[in-house]
Amino acid sequence: MELIRNLIRFLLPRPILNVFLPYYHYLLALTAAYYYGQPSRNLKVIAVTGTKGKSSVTELITHILETDGKKVASLSTIQFKIGDKIKRNLYKMTMPGRFFVQKFLYQAVEAGCEYAIIEMTSEGAKQYRHRFIALDALIFTNLTPEHIESHGSFENYKSAKLSLAKAVENSPKRPRKLVANTDDPHGQDFLNFAVEEKLPYSLKDLSLFTLHKDGVSLVFGDLTIRTPLIGKFNVYNALAAITLCKSYGVSMDTIEKALRSQPPIKGRVEQFTSPQNASKKVTAVVDYAHTPDSLEKFYQAFPDSYKVCVLGNTGGGRDRWKRPEMAEIAERYCDYIILTNEDPYDEDPEKIIAEMANGITDTNKLSVIIDRKEAINTAVSMAPDHGHVLVTGKGTDPYIMGPNGTKISWSDAEVVKNALDKLPKVATSEVAEN
Repeated sequence: MELIRNLIRFLLPRPILNVFLPYYHYLLALTAAYYYGQPSRNLKVIAVTGTKGKSSVTELITHILETDGKKVASLSTIQFKIGDKIKRNLYKMTMPGRFFVQKFLYQAVEAGCEYAIIEMTSEGAKQYRHRFIALDALIFTNLTPEHIESHGSFENYKSAKLSLAKAVENSPKRPRKLVANTDDPHGQDFLNFAVEEKLPYSLKDLSLFTLHKDGVSLVFGDLTIRTPLIGKFNVYNALAAITLCKSYGVSMDTIEKALRSQPPIKGRVEQFTSPQNASKKVTAVVDYAHTPDSLEKFYQAFPDSYKVCVLGNTGGGRDRWKRPEMAEIAERYCDYIILTNEDPYDEDPEKIIAEMANGITDTNKLSVIIDRKEAINTAVSMAPDHGHVLVTGKGTDPYIMGPNGTKISWSDAEVVKNALDKLPKVATSEVAEN
């Protein structure tokens, strides 16, 4: 398929190609669905979309439903999970393709799953990867500018997201559900479709919420739910998951139990600490934050500590507008900034980083280290005792993408852990005294 698509792109002029591609994507989606026997008809399929929070909400819903005794499949940027079987997502895309997704749903049915939770993107919607998936529900988290070059405008980007809500409206399933964050200015637009259940969520649903250094608390009347997820953004992610799961009859007691025991979500505010016998205590945090809004909210989650921030180049060939903006945000919140390589693709990484550096006025708090591993090692070594190293942009991305389709296997988490392990050690007696 990839070979055929590349050949078509080579042979056809761009204007004709733009007319032809939707039919190509539609035909692939139709063929894949019928080849695998339309498996979505035999599952409750819940889609999750938005600019930020999709993967976290997918993981939260999966854990809550499993705590309630359900067998669940989930597909996200992080991993593919069918019951107890988990595979890391190595495709560097959320929805790898129509045949992949339909096969995944088929395998979920064969494994006896009742629910499938699928993270859906605007790029996937644009290429009809959601077509012929009979949806039961859609969760909308939030919307901020992203993929503007790909979609042509923010309006087109939003329209691609809204097509997922339209897909729920057109679904043969009953009851159809739309869950939307109405604190977001675009949230109500995702509820303006004809479905049986429209389920808004907002901070107003809470009596109180509290942000802790090691989690958040959500208070619903007499019930307090404490979860080890950090940051105000995770209050919203939890609300999205709670709203959806309640609509499927999961009790608040079960939800409280699930969120209290929620495992760390890989690449999403994922924390690592220095060994107990290290000469200093350093906490390194890996997060996918790749938009100005998500980066700012991530930094705000660590208000009272010295922060060394490792900031990538936001990806070559896309969203150039946000490069200096993200660097400016880093200058506001970070005590020291290291600009480094991320996914340059066919652009010169030094040129990309130079564009980012234009957003920083205080060059005394800035270093440029192209090699990402060296940048992380330097950040960990220079962080003070009880300081934080915040590494953003890749999360669980498995590769650094270079020119002409080249790629290098990568894991921010593994590099961070190795850097922490290399910190100088103190004698066992000194550790005991401390």
